[in-house]
Amino acid sequence: MPRARTRPATAPARPVTLFIATRKGLWTLTSDPARRGYKLAGPHFLGHIVHHVVPDPRDGRTLLAAARTGHLGPTVFRSTDRGRRWVEASQPPAFKPGSGRTVDHTFWLTPGHASQPGVWYAGTSPQGLFRSDDGGATWAGVDGFNDHPQRKAWCAGDEDGTPDGAKLHSILVDPRDPAHVYIGMSSGGVFESSDAGASWRPLNKGIRAEFLPEPAPEYGHDPHCLRFAGGNPDRLYQQNHCGIYRLDRPGEVWIEIGTGMPKSVGSVGFPMVAHPREADTLWVFPMDGTDVWPRVAPSGKPAAYRSLDGGRTWRRQDEGFPAAQAWWTVKRQAMTVDAREPAGVYFGTTSGEVWGSRDEGRTWRCLARHLPHIYAVEAA
Repeated sequence: MPRARTRPATAPARPVTLFIATRKGLWTLTSDPARRGYKLAGPHFLGHIVHHVVPDPRDGRTLLAAARTGHLGPTVFRSTDRGRRWVEASQPPAFKPGSGRTVDHTFWLTPGHASQPGVWYAGTSPQGLFRSDDGGATWAGVDGFNDHPQRKAWCAGDEDGTPDGAKLHSILVDPRDPAHVYIGMSSGGVFESSDAGASWRPLNKGIRAEFLPEPAPEYGHDPHCLRFAGGNPDRLYQQNHCGIYRLDRPGEVWIEIGTGMPKSVGSVGFPMVAHPREADTLWVFPMDGTDVWPRVAPSGKPAAYRSLDGGRTWRRQDEGFPAAQAWWTVKRQAMTVDAREPAGVYFGTTSGEVWGSRDEGRTWRCLARHLPHIYAVEAA
């Protein structure tokens, strides 16, 4: 049975701002306090590829944006006034000279632990892990990963069939321990560090890898997105190229929880988000997992799927979506939740639409149209 859902005390309603990273720039979408009306603003960085924009929950003012610019190449921009002004990092993520590797783009950004207000992490393509201790102004490689003797094997020799290149993503910092960090790599798998990145180990037991000769390898997997369960950092959820999984620590073996999805839809997708307070509640957004590429909604009928019991059962949520002939999908960073009550759920599509639900996915409506291909959506 699903755990009883507790509701926090009512607080004054506050607007929600969505930061929308696209193939051609950054936009914001800000709600009224009731989350009924939204105002679109932007763009920033028009013409630049923006892979991720993340607000810093530690101060409520700082934003970091990972961009690939036409003239500057891959870089990171920082704003300390909620996006009014931006300054480029003086030393963006870059591999060491002589390493034989070059950052094509910074793909993922994660704020550090609450006790470390200046710390940020970044994941790149090809797979590299970087850290900033000064709020994103300068970046240095995490040598324990980037220089690890097994790195090349873990990262499939830096040669990967992932569109737009192999990526390090889903950097998770344990809210109880700043030294405890998880990462995901496409391809490579999930890895864990208990010493702030000085050493790493694979954490992939129980994950299928149907595209590899060995069905259960130690590494070489293709996780698409990794999330902490709401309110329980001892539980992790994973959307993988080969299904949906849950890991309950201190366990070491992932449990497949996507088998309850309809066979006509499957359990392959890019994004996954967890409820901010309820550990058993999560959403995924499936895509056609066959040989169709670029990816599309299964049969052109998009839907989110929600579980209220940790993945044992799933319910389709499509009220408000097109019933047919909607051939977009949702990238791994392009789905998010807010912290309101009830939680709002939002996503951006490959066709440039932003959709939202203010009732935890029961009903949806389109909040913005005609934007470029959307890579990421984050809520603040």
